[in-house]
This record gives sequence, structure tokens and C-alpha cells, in this order.
Amino acid sequence: MRLLPILAVLLCLFCDDVFAAREAFEVVVNDPYIELHTGPGRGYPIFHVTERGERIEVLKRRTDWFKVRTPEGKEGWVKRKQMELTLLPTGEGVEFDDPVMNDVLAHRFEFGVQGGDLDGANLISAYLGYALTTNFTAELRGSRGLGDYSNTWLASANLTHTFFPKWRVSPFFSLGTGLVHTEPKSTLVQTEDRTDQTVHAAAGVRAYLTRRFIFRAEYRNYMVLTSRDDNEEVDEWTAGFSVFF
Repeated sequence: MRLLPILAVLLCLFCDDVFAAREAFEVVVNDPYIELHTGPGRGYPIFHVTERGERIEVLKRRTDWFKVRTPEGKEGWVKRKQMELTLLPTGEGVEFDDPVMNDVLAHRFEFGVQGGDLDGANLISAYLGYALTTNFTAELRGSRGLGDYSNTWLASANLTHTFFPKWRVSPFFSLGTGLVHTEPKSTLVQTEDRTDQTVHAAAGVRAYLTRRFIFRAEYRNYMVLTSRDDNEEVDEWTAGFSVFF
């Protein structure tokens, strides 16, 4: 599991840092004042205050923070709570939708990496998913298991059903099939590499974190259909991060 922080950093390279914003528009400060921060977060200091009645231009949005420009040309970040108290130039209130779940529901592709355990062996996996509907996703997955007695390659295709796609945290279930290639390490007895078909079922939970990140943890049970007429069951536990786009 120590691989997960490294995997998260690697995913940042594929992650769009800022939510796409609509075209710039103007609002009027209706509160006594609005505070401009140097960055999109409470940890960034306030460097400017814009008073009631002044117009500010909204440039872009990052989750619950908005980048604005004052009439003097100063640019800073304002939290959503204050922006909701502004007015349009027509005097109407401003409504800001929640981009988080809108983007989650509208995305088509998802790429993720996970680490975990495959019957006692260290496992790392990568998958690519395509959303068929808001509930169903088709996925292709590749995994590499490194054990004391053998190494394993796994390739699979599965259909995943997310029960409550509008929830930030939702359980899911999937079914699929694939291939497993086993490379024994034994030096005492002559052994051969083998490739077998698998079928599997999985259950887990996925949770939206921030920006375009999703955390995913799951349990997967493989039935290995061997040519020796003695099918094997393999348990897999994984957790990791994914980005959607």
C-alpha cells in the first residue's frame, strides 16, 4: 500500500488542475465587502477587499473558489459563500451550480491505478473505463502480481454497475472475464508457465475526493478455469485512485 501515494502523484500529471469555467461574466458586490485571496483556499492570505456596489469580473472557477478581477485590474480568489451573495448587473441573484457531481456524471472516461494483495502476492493494477450510462461502465484492466513462488499477469474486461452515481460515496458491483498467466519460480521441480481463463465478481466503494480524483477500493473474487479440471479461487483486495475526463 506504500505505492498509493506515489500513484496519486503520477495521476496528477494526467489531471486537469482547474474545472472548466463558463465565459467570463460580471457580478455586483452586494455584501459590505468581498475578500480576495491570493489563491483558491483558506490558507492563502487576503490581499484586497472590494466594497459593496463595485462590479467584479468572474474569470474562472476551481471547485468552490472563483477567480475574479476588480475594476482596478487586481485578480484574486473569492470563496463560493461570498460569491452567492453577489448580484447580476440586472439586480437578480446569482446561482452557482455544483460542478463536482455534474462533472462526475457527465464524464466518459476514467483511468486509475491501484495497489493491493492477490492471495498473498503484491499487486499493482491499472484500468481504463468508459461510461456507457451514468450507472454502467465498461472497463479494461491489467494487473501484475509478484509473489514468493510465482509471478502473475492478469488481463480482464468487466461491466461495473454503480448503484448511486449521484452520491459522492457509492457502492458498486461488477462482473467480468479475462486471462491469467502464471510464471512459477520453482527451481526444485520442473514447472511450466500456464495461461488460464478467469471469470470474476467484484464489489467495492468509490468516493469522489476533489478536482477530478476518485478513490476506489474493492474486493474481487476470481474463478480460474484451469485445464486440469480443478478450478481455483483467487481473492484480490485493492485500493487506489483514478481521474475522470
